[in-house]
Amino acid sequence: MAIEYLKRGLSAQERADDDAKTAKIVADTLADIEARGDIAVRELANTFDAFDRDSYRLSAQEIDSIIAKVSPQDMEDIKFAQTQVRNFAQAQRDSMLDIEVETLPGVILGHKNIPVQSVGCYVPGGKFPMVASAHMSVATASVAGVPRIIACTPPFNGEPNPAVIAAMHLGGAHEIYVLGGIQAVGAMALGTETIDPVHLLVGPGNAFVAEAKRQLFGRVGIDLFAGPTETMVIADETVDAELCATDLLGQAEHGYNSPAVLLTNSRKLAQETLVEIDRILTILPTRDTASISWRDYGEVILCDTYDEMLAVANDIASEHVQVMTDRDDWFLENMTCYGALFLGARTNVSNGDKVIGTNHTLPTKKAGRYTGGLWVGKFLKTHSYQKILTDEAATMVGEYGSRLCMLEGFVGHAEQCNIRVRRYGGRNIPYGTAAAKAD
Repeated sequence: MAIEYLKRGLSAQERADDDAKTAKIVADTLADIEARGDIAVRELANTFDAFDRDSYRLSAQEIDSIIAKVSPQDMEDIKFAQTQVRNFAQAQRDSMLDIEVETLPGVILGHKNIPVQSVGCYVPGGKFPMVASAHMSVATASVAGVPRIIACTPPFNGEPNPAVIAAMHLGGAHEIYVLGGIQAVGAMALGTETIDPVHLLVGPGNAFVAEAKRQLFGRVGIDLFAGPTETMVIADETVDAELCATDLLGQAEHGYNSPAVLLTNSRKLAQETLVEIDRILTILPTRDTASISWRDYGEVILCDTYDEMLAVANDIASEHVQVMTDRDDWFLENMTCYGALFLGARTNVSNGDKVIGTNHTLPTKKAGRYTGGLWVGKFLKTHSYQKILTDEAATMVGEYGSRLCMLEGFVGHAEQCNIRVRRYGGRNIPYGTAAAKAD
């Protein structure tokens, strides 16, 4: 396999060192929130957001007042995007059926899809007001039927962002808090004197938010490890350097540590894209962020064949994978590890981020190897049940169960089966022995 790196980012060890520093800060902060509750949350909100209130929860009157600041055009756009997200989430929900089957005469097995009872949705917004993230978490939870949805977002330029608050409210949030970072995630998961804890945390965020969710997993559920944005462009000579550079930098502007990777089998395209990136960075208004992200986390990987490109792409398992080749459907058929695919030059990651309807909360840091992104099913728990309707079925299943329990040495387990065989089958089974099969 001939793979050549024309540009590399930070080494794996350097990235691991950064992660270790973040983990220590998060652990200390979560311990403080658990110990001191609202006092710690207020101190953190003042320290990191310079934002102080008696209560960080917005009242109904405040929500109405803030939403009134949203322009008619912005409100129309928010509603359009949210409709697309709701429509796709509803189609997904409709595909998830409760089932009940009679597997043997008199033996009924089934499962029910039950909504998680409380969800905390984190919507980033300190640097960029992530309006779309409210659709992805809050509106999708609403489609799933979650009875308590709370949402947190940091202040933007010192106050709640009207568009984000509008999207949360329209999405169906029952409680809205102006809190960001570790303090928001910690308060929702651990609870404070004024915030009841939730059962599930969802939503993207920076490295500190992602690490907080990782450390809280087990205390609460989480959707997935959605850390700093990652993007990969898989391209051949069917597209040009301007398109590739635009798609790479369009995601690199998210933060200072957002990996952006060009994977190609064209040396000409790779070299021209590097030049084009330098050009765009001279005019991009967000270049202060994007240039650092590209410098430290940008990569250009040159392969000989499409099979090599596929292997590298599956190994990296990027959050967003933009495929622009002469065989896009081949990648769709063969890609196995990624967050979401964006197929063809006509679409792009921003469509998925903002408006098209698929969910933009996606796995990062190779988590695409074992999970997909946030979707309506993440807010549902599939619970099984069983019932036996006849004496004959209770006896027959009990006999098998008794013998299999004794095979493992579980006498108490066996007796749960045996007592049913005695009562419903009229069999005389000595205590602590396996049921013999009836003739």
